[in-house]
Amino acid sequence: MADKLEFRRAIRDALDEELARDDRVVFFGEDVAKPGGVFAATPGLYDAHGEARVFDTPISELAITGAAFGAAVCGLRPVIEIMFADFLPLAMDGMVNQAAKYWYLSNEQAPAPIVVRSAFGAGGRFGAIHSQSPVAWFQNVPGLKIVAPSTPADAKALLKAAIRDDNPVLFLEHKRLYSLKRDAGEHGGEEVATIGEARVVRSGADLTVATVAASVHHALAAAETLAADGIELEVVDLRTLRPLDVPAVVASVTKTNRLLVLEEGPLTGGWAGELVARVGEEALGELDDVWRLATDDLPTPYSPPLEDDFLPGVEAIVAAVRARLGARVA
Repeated sequence: MADKLEFRRAIRDALDEELARDDRVVFFGEDVAKPGGVFAATPGLYDAHGEARVFDTPISELAITGAAFGAAVCGLRPVIEIMFADFLPLAMDGMVNQAAKYWYLSNEQAPAPIVVRSAFGAGGRFGAIHSQSPVAWFQNVPGLKIVAPSTPADAKALLKAAIRDDNPVLFLEHKRLYSLKRDAGEHGGEEVATIGEARVVRSGADLTVATVAASVHHALAAAETLAADGIELEVVDLRTLRPLDVPAVVASVTKTNRLLVLEEGPLTGGWAGELVARVGEEALGELDDVWRLATDDLPTPYSPPLEDDFLPGVEAIVAAVRARLGARVA
């Protein structure tokens, strides 16, 4: 039987291996060293690499990001953790006005290789201030990359790629995935992935569903249900949200002629709208139908039944596809 890799362990292993590989890599944030992280994703790193390389910080997202920027421009490759993605606005200046623009402002003389790890997403009963998906806040920032893996193997391979990238990278880890276990070699088991490359994780002829992170698993489960109706979904795991792998989605749409973009986040201003626009610009003649499925423009409810109803989960996907396609599938 193939070895199973847990998502949180994949994160920990990627950090451990990159810290060992490159002495310029440092890792810091709130409760990430001795405590091992609030989601238990970083235990043992402090003991393995020492307090000069792995250390805890005061509770100040602005200070953490500022320290990371200073470390990066002085030659280090910092990885920081912002405990919840909801707190990223406190780190905006260091990410948006400093790190993302430094290559440009330095006349392409100096990079700012910072990785900002952060837990995001709803479904865990964390309430409105700890459940958001912040991609739209950063989607239009030139110089910044945004990664959101769906499997443990991808989490490890993409985090290693992010640490080696000379651009600042926002690395988003969905809270509902930390305990997910999958084969260590799933999706090819790349040692280091390529940021910006999507992957088709289920082939189908009737409808392309493009999404990331936990929503990939919702889409795959919905695809199994819809297959009994004779509707075959092709599921594209985008893996990266900036840059978007538009050619991969266009290639899929060329086959299915229909596109559903699934986003866990508010419909208005979301990344799903950007992908729909980009695919429409390049493949409008191939599209018989295109739409988005996202959350309502509301804060995430704390009540478990309300939160379940709020999210675009398996039942919502199945209902939306059935209502949209009906008997029109050949």
